Amino acid sequence: MASSLSLAPLNYFFINFITFTLFFLFLIKKSDLNKNKSLFFIYGWLFGFGYFSTNLYWISISLTFDQNFKFLIPLTIFLIPFFLGTFYGLVSYIFIILKPKNLVSSLLVFSLTFGIVEFIRGTILTGFPWNLIVYSLTSQLEILSITSIIGTYGLNLICITFFTSPVILILKKTKKDTGIFIFFLIIISIFYFYGHFYKERFYKSDKKIYQYKVRTIGSNISLDRFYLETDTISIVNDLIKLSNPNDSEKTIFVWPEGILQNISDKDYDKYKTLFIENFSANHYVIIGTNNQSIIEGNKEYFNSLSIYDNEFNLLEIYNKNNLVPFGEFLPIENVLEKIGLKTLTNNYNSFSKGNKREIIEIKKNKFSLKILPLICYEIIYTGRLFEDSKFDIIINISEDGWFGNSFGPKQHFDHSILRAIESGKYVVRSSNNGIAAIINPLGIIEQSVSFGQSGYIDLNEKREIQPTIFSVYGNKIFGLLILMYIFIIFSFNKIKNEWT
Repeated sequence: MASSLSLAPLNYFFINFITFTLFFLFLIKKSDLNKNKSLFFIYGWLFGFGYFSTNLYWISISLTFDQNFKFLIPLTIFLIPFFLGTFYGLVSYIFIILKPKNLVSSLLVFSLTFGIVEFIRGTILTGFPWNLIVYSLTSQLEILSITSIIGTYGLNLICITFFTSPVILILKKTKKDTGIFIFFLIIISIFYFYGHFYKERFYKSDKKIYQYKVRTIGSNISLDRFYLETDTISIVNDLIKLSNPNDSEKTIFVWPEGILQNISDKDYDKYKTLFIENFSANHYVIIGTNNQSIIEGNKEYFNSLSIYDNEFNLLEIYNKNNLVPFGEFLPIENVLEKIGLKTLTNNYNSFSKGNKREIIEIKKNKFSLKILPLICYEIIYTGRLFEDSKFDIIINISEDGWFGNSFGPKQHFDHSILRAIESGKYVVRSSNNGIAAIINPLGIIEQSVSFGQSGYIDLNEKREIQPTIFSVYGNKIFGLLILMYIFIIFSFNKIKNEWT
């Protein structure tokens, strides 16, 4: 439970040295006294339940906007931590089965088990990689720079080892054990100095000045537009004023997720008129839209990122690939809709999943900007966002109003920092009721519109860096780290010859 304090917005990461060390010591002591291994699943589950119940409480806030979902609030507060806690239960159960007698090997087995199970948690079913313990380091950007090589799961594995390593000083039997602890300190120090070197190299790299500036919007438009018959035209007018277009400035405007609920034929001419009156041929607008299409005779709905010119002509569209369960689609919809349930974020059927995420190129005359589109929740995934790193920036549009004035929007935003570092790309984030920002490949927030504020920020230049190792190889690097851990574990046990 205390480890939740290590996450945004508090980021008291040092607490993890206490919580992980005590948890490991508890498992070790109990293994000496209790031979009933099934109990260790419960111990791990309790650790996980306490952790997730205190840092994912904000999910239940999204259910307060619709009367049909309010009865689920108590269940959500319990069931989500209950489910996610099972992964930590597996960690302690598997660890106690595999646990060597050697202290250092035990620590490595614990870390490896934890790291692999966390990877499974982030990929199984639709994946739920929220609040990996590595996110406690988002204020330690020099250390996070290593994710440009080993990725988030790789550093998460090493973080677990590091946060648990004080057990060596507590349970040490020889001076060699102390040397191992010092070795772990050296590894983290190397990461820090690598980050310092990486930062210096980045700021010495060449700048590229864009012919078109990218202006991203932070807004605070009420979520009532999802449930009331809100005049969408007035919302568009507000966003235009917030965007402050200048006819002579070549600008690509980025508006948040789902701002236009449904572009109907009857309103199309109104939008077109607004665009012609306020935008010039120098302008493009990226908008979060909800669209519908007729596919094989069936009406399907999509959460989309759409690109329009100044006359409201649709140029490109990306349909969201990773949908939020219950928020954007109902699992076993045929059953749940019979008891009155529907998706949270719209008043019609579940959204359909987009087929593929592809790079979108905005091109005019000699100007070209290639973007990777990510809608809201998609930014939390690591290692499977793109196959081709030949794009310029990541555009992330989001709606964070579902989580109110909680820790949720801040924790959601932290994922953008890791994606920028891993990919070696600038992340341009537009959010309604959240944080809008421009994040550089070091994870540094160069500009932002703070939570609860409205405004815009511009990206008109960036520094060019080579593709990161992680952007090329992805989570294959994590696989190599697993093999390295296994090799070290067996090496220690071969030397000690103490494997149980």
